[in-house]
Amino acid sequence: MNRQTHLLVLGLLALAPACKRLEGAEPKAQRQAQPQRPPAPVSLATAVERDVPVYLDQIGKNVAPEVVTIQPQVSGRITAIHVKDGATVKRGDPLLTIDPRPYQAQLDSAQAQLARNVAELELARLEFARVQTLLRTDAISQQEHDSRRSAVAVSEAQVRLSRAAVETAKLNLEYCFIRSPIDGRAGQRLVDLGNVVGPGPASALLVIQRLDPMYADFTIPENDLGSVQRAVEAGQARAEVRLPDEPDGPRAGTLTFLDNAVQEGTGTVKLRATIANSDWHFWPGRFVKVRLVLGTRQGAVLVPASATQTSAKGPFVYVVNGDSTAELRPVTVGQRQGDLVAISSGLKGGERVVTAGQLGVTPGGKVRSDEKQARADSVSAAREARNQP
Repeated sequence: MNRQTHLLVLGLLALAPACKRLEGAEPKAQRQAQPQRPPAPVSLATAVERDVPVYLDQIGKNVAPEVVTIQPQVSGRITAIHVKDGATVKRGDPLLTIDPRPYQAQLDSAQAQLARNVAELELARLEFARVQTLLRTDAISQQEHDSRRSAVAVSEAQVRLSRAAVETAKLNLEYCFIRSPIDGRAGQRLVDLGNVVGPGPASALLVIQRLDPMYADFTIPENDLGSVQRAVEAGQARAEVRLPDEPDGPRAGTLTFLDNAVQEGTGTVKLRATIANSDWHFWPGRFVKVRLVLGTRQGAVLVPASATQTSAKGPFVYVVNGDSTAELRPVTVGQRQGDLVAISSGLKGGERVVTAGQLGVTPGGKVRSDEKQARADSVSAAREARNQP
């Protein structure tokens, strides 16, 4: 071996330990250069088990149970108006008056004619009694006897006819004084003092609607008809009605009508709920939100609605395990129950879920409960979602 080769071998042997030290130090330096992700600040809630209602939410419309259009039954001039527009009326309260003088005169004439016919009947009966006596002695003919008997029958018919005319005149006179047939609220009157009115469907004077109780008419899809029928048969169906601008405090109602056929073209079935309305809270023609409760689901798992998220694979929640790591759990979401939502499958009662701050959570990553930061992340995420096209 020459001298140059010897020197080269010695140099390689000297560099080998240094290379090994560099190779062992490189992964350690890389590990030190990659810091671990800190726990994500989140808000947590515990899933609870509770009995919840099973329901159908629909849009309905208020309908008055009684609507009466006041129409004149006799012709004449309006001489008095006793009710103001929009007034509350009771059954029997005076509304309007039609000039009664012509009908009073007709009544007087009919009564006079009745008195005359009654007098003629008495005379005919007296004459018939005489001829009956004379007939026994053969003082008059049988023809005269029959004639007197016929006169009595004619007089009796005339009396009945006159009495009917008196009753008709009394009825026409009564029609001049128009009174409310129901308890309710009057609308805007359609005639003024001095107008001449007459019988007929086109001559409406006033509309009165009863406001207590109140109907809420709504429809359901025909696919839900079976579940509604079963709830009705079991006596579990009930309705909750509220106004659209009042999210809280629905009023309980009773399901009082289920139509006997599915409506063609729409595939819906008409239903009606009846609700107490002594304070006139509901108004005819106004839209309402109707919740038809069909039964109760026992032991449903509930979480805040903000805990559920949606991915390409469907809804999910972040479940926090005992070691503070987050687990992405696919779930089946059921009906809303106020601020909570029912989880049909994928979650058990007592498990903790993330309700805010999901933006910073990664599956398998650590989380920590930080209400302030989680709320800020939630607001930021909502803002970004609004800004997206």
